[in-house]
Amino acid sequence: MSGLFALLDDVAGIAKVAAASVDDVATQALKAGSKAAGAVIDDAAVTPKYVHGFHPARELPIIWKIARGSFINKLVILLPVGLLLSNFAPWAIWPLLLLGGLYLCFEGAEKLFHAFFHHEENGRSPEEKVLSEQHLEKSKVEGAIKTDFILSAEIMTIALSAIPQSTFWMEAATLAAVAILITVAVYGVVALIVKMDDVGLWMAEVGRTSVTRKLGMAIVKFMPHLLKLLTIVGTAAMLWVGGSIIVHSVAMMGWHLPEEVIHHAAEAVAQGVPADWQAAVQWIVTAAIDGVLGIVLGFIMIPIGTKIVGPIWGMFSKKSDA
Repeated sequence: MSGLFALLDDVAGIAKVAAASVDDVATQALKAGSKAAGAVIDDAAVTPKYVHGFHPARELPIIWKIARGSFINKLVILLPVGLLLSNFAPWAIWPLLLLGGLYLCFEGAEKLFHAFFHHEENGRSPEEKVLSEQHLEKSKVEGAIKTDFILSAEIMTIALSAIPQSTFWMEAATLAAVAILITVAVYGVVALIVKMDDVGLWMAEVGRTSVTRKLGMAIVKFMPHLLKLLTIVGTAAMLWVGGSIIVHSVAMMGWHLPEEVIHHAAEAVAQGVPADWQAAVQWIVTAAIDGVLGIVLGFIMIPIGTKIVGPIWGMFSKKSDA
């Protein structure tokens, strides 16, 4: 009998260790995922445009196809590559993060440029109108998955840099948890956003009370404003996070001057407010400076990205499709 109790005690001990490990993975995944907030917000803000113009019945299947591609991007491709870098070439993480930060600044600045100097046309382009519905859907999904790959690479790299030194399997489990949680959260929110106007329309048409019908109409009218707000928030987040990633990356690579200048400037501004508000003001000033830096670097990157990187990337993608 004593042997049985000893066995049960061992099992209980193993269960406690396993539970603690799961708890550690969840905690690290949440912390690491929060570091990638800018890319996550942008992912959620960008994706709804890929279902614009399709029949409502195709919206959720399209989102599922993009989400499935995102899972493959993160779990099958980026997770193993990230672990290999972390364990065999950790020096490469910060240069990659720097490139990712520049990409975020480029994307954010390009959105600002188009918002102020170009007006997007409503409806589909002439090329899209020629395509059949099935070919157009396939083209949109492939484009969304390519965009997701770039954002997912940024998310996974940021998450990897935020994971404290641990065992190989702890890092793998944490990255997998980040990938799954973020993908489910992003595309769950996207699905909700895309279908909310249909829900509002349904409430307005079949609601039994005037309150329900008015609420439905309010949802329908509010959704375009929400999508616009998401675009603004996503753009601001990209510029802020992109700038902060660049500053932190160059500091980790040995150049501490930009980070120190921003830190001292934020501290100087915070000294002029009550003590209770100093931490918040310091964070706001730091984020604002990072955002301005992101705008400047992003506008510098626009001609480089469109005239040099874009054509080279297009050549390679055409060869891979051939």
